[in-house]
Amino acid sequence: MANYLLTTVDNPHDPRTKFDEWNAWDVHAGYHTLALLGRIINTSDDLSGPDQELAINQAIDDIVRENVSGMHKKVQIGEVAS
Repeated sequence: MANYLLTTVDNPHDPRTKFDEWNAWDVHAGYHTLALLGRIINTSDDLSGPDQELAINQAIDDIVRENVSGMHKKVQIGEVAS
């Protein structure tokens, strides 16, 4: 199963390689992407690891599909950063 991360189109930091910088920039910009993901995700400690990954990926897909701010996108873990 492919795993993804949620980011914004204007964040200059890659969450796959510079997470701390990415998160600091995201919070300073007012996006609070991790908090948004936390509000949308439907997961539980009772879920298996693969089911939790699926729930995270589905929440990311929901956010990107609705994309209320027009700023969110998903990036695949392991994909070459550009």
